[in-house]
Amino acid sequence: MKQYSLILFLSSVIVFFTTTTATTTLPASLSSNATFPALIVFGDSYADTGNNNYLNTIAKCNYPPYGINFEGGTPTGRFGDGEVFPDLIAEGLGIKRTIPASLDPSLTPQDLLTGVSFASGGSGFNPRISQSRSALSMTDQLKQLKEYIEKLKQNGGEETTDYIISKSLFLVVAGSNDVPSATAGNFQLDVPSYTSSVIKLASDFMKKLYGYGARRILVVGVPPFGCLPSQRTLGGGLQRDCDQNYNDASKLFNSKLSSMLDSLSETLQDAKLVYFDYYNSLLEIIQSPQNYGFEVADRGCCGTGLIEVLWLCNKYTASVCPNISAYLFWDGYHPSERANRIIISKLLDKSIPMLL
Repeated sequence: MKQYSLILFLSSVIVFFTTTTATTTLPASLSSNATFPALIVFGDSYADTGNNNYLNTIAKCNYPPYGINFEGGTPTGRFGDGEVFPDLIAEGLGIKRTIPASLDPSLTPQDLLTGVSFASGGSGFNPRISQSRSALSMTDQLKQLKEYIEKLKQNGGEETTDYIISKSLFLVVAGSNDVPSATAGNFQLDVPSYTSSVIKLASDFMKKLYGYGARRILVVGVPPFGCLPSQRTLGGGLQRDCDQNYNDASKLFNSKLSSMLDSLSETLQDAKLVYFDYYNSLLEIIQSPQNYGFEVADRGCCGTGLIEVLWLCNKYTASVCPNISAYLFWDGYHPSERANRIIISKLLDKSIPMLL
């Protein structure tokens, strides 16, 4: 019976990819038969596809004008004007059009087979960060993974579940709330000490993922925080320059994160842990926006673009810029869908082949 379930699953995967690859162009660096059955996601607002809609938290964006470029112009709880990292990666790999939130009550068994996002806006590797924002901590997200695995077993059996978990792509986009807290001195530690403590928590998280069966793990570094519109306003002076202290903290964290992942790749049997350099990928666009067709790179599209994010970006007090595609950032913290597409195209070309 288990064998029969696995055959049925593999048949459905073949049919799925046959029907989707006709409309999805894979990067040239990917071979046509290199596929992942599912995308399973963890992290913060850069990867949350709507989980915070179902939490008692102020970190929500399930209202206009968020989602203005999403299907039907619908706000879904994604932190941007349209699709976010998990959606674009899943689309680029031919897995499915968008990645649903794990807490969405309308999830179907088919949704589970091809992956979900456990990410929660406001989360961080440090559980105190998540607690302060009433977000799902990374530990909470691991608990949800355990429940997800049990649901897979109920729907398809042990062999199907083992196949999905061992062959799927696990995406981790976290740290974006930890690093600013380090720079602000919220935990009475200097930046080097605090970033090292967060990296230890991140390492523990990766090991637990491995313990659940994950073997291909893609980890996205943190962006150049000092160049985000809101931080330019808060710490960039009258000229709103990039805040170098925040950028230095980001670079330090990313350096430690990359080294940690390299070390784990050597010690965890049959595992591949790959780091994606989000910092320089985004900074390159910020420094040369015209090369990518952007006209505005220091302000967001929502409201004045100086500080608006979350509830400050709303249809009552914040107007939307007339040409969203000209703006690198949607709000004071999150890039626009168009910018995300450019960044994810780099990720698909550079990082995915290292996981195959």
